Amino acid sequence: MKVNSNILRNAISQRKTKNPWEAKLWQHLRAKRFLGHKFKRQVPIGKYIVDFCCHNSRLVIELDGGQHNEDEHKDKDQRKESYLKKENFKVVRFWNNEIDYNLDGVLEVVRRNLEDW
Repeated sequence: MKVNSNILRNAISQRKTKNPWEAKLWQHLRAKRFLGHKFKRQVPIGKYIVDFCCHNSRLVIELDGGQHNEDEHKDKDQRKESYLKKENFKVVRFWNNEIDYNLDGVLEVVRRNLEDW
């Protein structure tokens, strides 16, 4: 699938600046550390950029801050998730505070989704 050059530039730019929650989760997912699965960060898929993606398992992980509670973001997230599902990706979402206060639980959900897919 060919990626729009603007989206690719945005993804590359976002890879250079991790927020604290992405950095914390990335420490567990990078370099095939998580059960041998290869994850990538800030991956363009169609017209969207996803936070983390394991292509082999077709699993997308999205981290959401408080702004995702706003109606505008909820609508965008729903459209993005619908598109990804049509492209045969499974999407799991976590709130940033889950990374801070329940990282083991987050990793368990990721593990189960990798196994179930």
